[in-house]
Amino acid sequence: MGVLSFPELNSYRAKVLDALGLVSAHEDALALLGVGASLRDDVERNTRLHAEPAAPAHQVYSGVLYDAFGYKTLTPAQRRKAVESILVVSALWGAIGFGDRVPAYRLSMGTALPDVGRLASFWKPQLTQALASRVQGELLVDCRSSTYAAAWAPPAAQTVSVNVFSESNGKRTVVSHFAKHTRGELARHLLSRRGKAPGRPNNSSRQPRKSGRRS
Repeated sequence: MGVLSFPELNSYRAKVLDALGLVSAHEDALALLGVGASLRDDVERNTRLHAEPAAPAHQVYSGVLYDAFGYKTLTPAQRRKAVESILVVSALWGAIGFGDRVPAYRLSMGTALPDVGRLASFWKPQLTQALASRVQGELLVDCRSSTYAAAWAPPAAQTVSVNVFSESNGKRTVVSHFAKHTRGELARHLLSRRGKAPGRPNNSSRQPRKSGRRS
């Protein structure tokens, strides 16, 4: 944890890590973590994260959003920009950079752990303080789901939240699964587009930061 971004979060990370290890060793670990039997190996890995190999976050995290983002197919310059600009809000680590090295784990922000409580509530005051200076003066394109958005509220005046809807017969409904794909495509577009990067929700020229999530 000593080499992760936002080292001021390390003591809180250690507390969550210890609680996760204890829960993951429990006979009812799958139920306590809210996952199915197919993830048994992932949960068992949670008990030995101190000894597990680490890799950059852009290699460890996966899913619909990350697949649509397609880090591996970006140009070298775009990859550098991604590592510089993307922040990942994490149930285990609080917040990390896209290039930070972490082990694979299984934990959702909606989980409650002993002596920690609901993770979104646990992390919210810590992230509010830790991220304040990092995002000052930046445009944030928020690609998090509602579960992860509960862990940190970025400054509204400099934030664009990416929500996806479908419309049929004049009725608009929220899209969940395909919203992740759309957010990934948007993040890729922002990194690969030509011209000045937007810097305000309406129009500007500063480099955007994008916020991801991990389940």
